[in-house]
Amino acid sequence: MNLYGVKAIYRFEMARMWRTLMQSIASPVISTSLYFVVFGSAIGSRMGDIDGISYGAFIIPGLVMLSLLMQSISNASFGIYMPKFSGTIYEVLSAPVSYVEVVLGYVGAAATKSVILGTIILLTARIFVDYTVLHPVWMVSFLVLTSITFSLFGFIIGVWADGFEKLQIVPLMIVTPLVFLGGTFYSIDMLPEIWQTITLFNPVVYLISGFRWAFYGVSDIHVGISVAMTLLFMLGCMIAIWWIFKTGYRLRS
Repeated sequence: MNLYGVKAIYRFEMARMWRTLMQSIASPVISTSLYFVVFGSAIGSRMGDIDGISYGAFIIPGLVMLSLLMQSISNASFGIYMPKFSGTIYEVLSAPVSYVEVVLGYVGAAATKSVILGTIILLTARIFVDYTVLHPVWMVSFLVLTSITFSLFGFIIGVWADGFEKLQIVPLMIVTPLVFLGGTFYSIDMLPEIWQTITLFNPVVYLISGFRWAFYGVSDIHVGISVAMTLLFMLGCMIAIWWIFKTGYRLRS
């Protein structure tokens, strides 16, 4: 394991975050804070409890997950796309580092950024809404696991994209709708039975449900199933990345 190579890529990507704090940290925190103000404080104060939890507190896991998914994908995809765009990807491919070490550097940095952002958003949420965390170890585990999984997914998108507009297609047109339809603002038990069944095909439901269980001990899906589905998606991303480096898909052309 070439730890120097991993460290070099990791530090380079982390340095980019500190150079763009307004875009990397401030912007998503402010955007999520608006949700807390509108839905948590304004609308939430006029709505009843869900599963014995105040509405403002109920939506916190979903909103954190929304920011986490978007930033994990964005950071990882942009990180690998820029070397392709500038042509410096060939320096990475010719360096004495394996594809595992390349992925560790890029994905590790993207996941670290997302965890930092998720932590800041949770601390910010405390200003607007009172909430509790019944299972802090599980909460941190879900936070890290989700960040790593969707950073891997973002890495795949960055390799696949051949233009800046394609970097935004999947997060904006697919991931964001799935998050909003995945139980962020409601419990799927509130839906008609047919829509409950359809919602189970939304992978984000399992992430939000498991994350909410870590906070309040209630969930729409059993926590074991949530963890299993997340690990399954992570495995799929790892297999896809292995295939990308094996074939050189959009890396060597």
